This record gives sequence, C-alpha cells and structure tokens, in this order.
Amino acid sequence: MSILQRDIPEARVLDLFAGSGALGLEALSRGARHVDLVDFSTASLRAIRANVETLGALPYVTLHREDALRYVRKLPPLAFDVAFADPPYRFGIAQKLADHWLATPFARVLGIEHDVHDPLPGGDTRSYGGTAITLYRYEDGADIGGT
Repeated sequence: MSILQRDIPEARVLDLFAGSGALGLEALSRGARHVDLVDFSTASLRAIRANVETLGALPYVTLHREDALRYVRKLPPLAFDVAFADPPYRFGIAQKLADHWLATPFARVLGIEHDVHDPLPGGDTRSYGGTAITLYRYEDGADIGGT
C-alpha cells in the first residue's frame, strides 16, 4: 500500500479477490474516494460487510459478488484509478489478469500479488520472500486495446 500512497487520495479503487476487504478499506483510510470490492465467496462477502459496517464505511463501498476475471472483462478502459488483486496462487489467474490489463487497462494502476515463482509479463515486480507484487501503470497517451 505504501508503494501506491501517492495514487490513493481521491481515487476510485477496485479490490479484486477482496477476502476480508482489508486492502480496499486501507485505501479508504488513506483517502480513496470510493472502493469497489469483488469476491465470489459468500463467507468473504459476509466478512467484508461486517468490516465495512464496523468502520461506518458503507457509503464509500460497493460490494460485488462475482468472479473477478469476469468482472474486469466487462469494465471499460480506465474505469478505476487504482486496482489491487490478490488471486489464489497456482491457478494462472494472476497471469490472466495481467494479460487482460495489458490488452485493456481497466485501471490507471494495477497491483497483482502472486507467487514469486510465477513471474508476470511487463510491469515492475518486487519480491517479498515467496510473494511478489507486480505493478502496472497506464501511461497517458498509450494505446488501449490496440486503438
């Protein structure tokens, strides 16, 4: 989160594979304008709702019960300012998400957490033990989807 500190204030943030919602809620605490949290698990959504209510953040949060890859494939380019993703390891989901963002960047900045042994294309990768985070940034004026 500290890597993206300058990108967070007033941002519209997307938290994919949200789990407890911790990343999205942390973004709110650092000044994000609104956070969309996406997870398919009923248990995760229940935990997220409880955390959001405890913090009184409901007006600033939208919950989505959906497969995260399906969700981003429906987004127009640059729908969000910042997106976080912490997909399950070993299923190739991080790779699919990176490939989709490279073709159609749905956020100006995307951070994907993944296994350090599963490198992602392009981006700026930082390793922390067995975990890596690859950051992607959309450059103004770059082509989107080959246009």
